[in-house]
Amino acid sequence: MKELDFLKIINNSLDNPEYLGDDCAYLDEAGLFVTHDTLVEDVHFSLYTTNAYLLGRKSISVNLSDLAAALAKPLYVSISLSLPKNTDNKFIEELYRGINDICRENNVKVIGGDITGSDKIVISVCAIGKKISKYLTSRNNAKKGDYIVVTGEFGSSGAGLYALSNFLYSEEDLINKHLNPVARVKEAIDLAKIINRDITATDASDGLVDSLYKIALASGRSIKININDVPVSKSLCEFSRRNKLDYKHFVKWGAEDYELVLCVPKEIFCKLDKTVFIPIGHVLNKDSNPVVYIQNENNTEKVDDKSFQNNSYNHF
Repeated sequence: MKELDFLKIINNSLDNPEYLGDDCAYLDEAGLFVTHDTLVEDVHFSLYTTNAYLLGRKSISVNLSDLAAALAKPLYVSISLSLPKNTDNKFIEELYRGINDICRENNVKVIGGDITGSDKIVISVCAIGKKISKYLTSRNNAKKGDYIVVTGEFGSSGAGLYALSNFLYSEEDLINKHLNPVARVKEAIDLAKIINRDITATDASDGLVDSLYKIALASGRSIKININDVPVSKSLCEFSRRNKLDYKHFVKWGAEDYELVLCVPKEIFCKLDKTVFIPIGHVLNKDSNPVVYIQNENNTEKVDDKSFQNNSYNHF
């Protein structure tokens, strides 16, 4: 069973699932956004490929990325740890040194949490942010003709994970993109100042095409992008060439790049800094069976439910 199947069951089990559907819930009566993410040892990380300091940074960054996708200003985090009996003091010191550094860099305060025993290390973070725009973001806000816009380079984190998992030499920036991601908080705050309507925004935590397909489903509209317009790093191309891999597979399906994926109308697109926000496609008509079309040099790939299930990141 995959994540989408569980989400359907959860939605159908609750009397009021109105806050579900996006990675951040907006609490209108408080003017706050709340998100929650969990990192589980041997599912989301391995201590053979990372260390406590970087793990601390990443545990906060992935939550700040969700707040960025909501165009919210981060304020607070609460951290719950589940730890094996043999966890030593040095691990906790380094973990919280990483947490403290990333929180200081983003003016975020740690306000509490919980510690329990466990067979594996589990880091569960709740992050709270403040609404700074009168407009909201959601996957279901995409409209016909909207520009698909992204920040940063895609595929690097997936390639970094592939290198670590297969003991391959890799350029340092690919490894860093995976182990120490940067949430696009500044870019989100800048965007919040210029939008003039509700828009679609998400972060590519599970991959670019994963994000696009979920937007297509939520908005009921198909999407078309040109894969050659998606920003990629020279390191990704070199790593893929050296190891006889298809770099475009990392671009499409590699997870944990934590870049913003947006659908914005022309009037907002024209105001964006094109060195930061890169157009890669458009939103199409209403569709009873929405798909994502990926234009390549000589062909167009169609991502439907079957191809999505076969390629998307599996948290289980």
